[in-house]
Amino acid sequence: MSLYDSLKNAPSFFLIAGPCVVESDEIMWQTARFLQDLSKRLQLPFVFKSSYKKANRSSGSSYSGPGIKDGLRILAEIKQELGLSILSDVHEVCEVSEAAEICDILQIPAFLSRQTDLIRAAAATGKIVNIKKAQFMAPEDMRAATAKAEAVGNQHLLVTERGTSFGYHDLVVDFRSFGILNQMGYPVIYDLTHSLQRPSSGVSTGGNPEFAPLMARAALATGKVRGLFIECHPDPSKALSDAATMLSLNEVEDILTDCLKLAQVIGRE
Repeated sequence: MSLYDSLKNAPSFFLIAGPCVVESDEIMWQTARFLQDLSKRLQLPFVFKSSYKKANRSSGSSYSGPGIKDGLRILAEIKQELGLSILSDVHEVCEVSEAAEICDILQIPAFLSRQTDLIRAAAATGKIVNIKKAQFMAPEDMRAATAKAEAVGNQHLLVTERGTSFGYHDLVVDFRSFGILNQMGYPVIYDLTHSLQRPSSGVSTGGNPEFAPLMARAALATGKVRGLFIECHPDPSKALSDAATMLSLNEVEDILTDCLKLAQVIGRE
């Protein structure tokens, strides 16, 4: 079974998880091994996520990753040694072909989800493309984004809800969005941790991760969500990016265990 089919046909839901951005070898390997073991125990299809570069930072002095060469090297080593599927962001057309050599899923960041050339370039690689809905977009506007990928012959797409701007420094999740996105025919993902951010609320982005268990259960209860996207870290307080919203590894285990219980009750539509 292809990776896309295994995600689309996951009995309960699938997991995309990992550190926000590539950090030290120790952090990356510890997180990858933990998530691999956890997903095997819970029988969840799993994709390891980390960004080799984060182009969208609140401050120019914020850590943005090791860059494409060193970042992809670490991700490639994890992929080869552990046999994991890999997801990372692409920010510019010039990055796409190099990232596609390593990544099984190319992710279009939310702020770039209207970038026609970027979506088309990612889709043209034939890799799975995850398009994150921008904070400023209505869910129905994602039809235009997926159509750009379809236009170059790629229908191995994922669509992600990551919250909508609510005033200047907050996000809100409109749960109608899951139903609207689901009508497009592609697996819908809920980006749990990014949806709990408080954007640009200071030098770095803040957040309310304490609501993560509640929000994860609520999203899955709609019956429209097929995947959970969770950024996590062995010690979130020391994370180099998105420290205010990343979850600890133990928190991820607790959330997934509860969500699996819920998924068994509601079933899949």
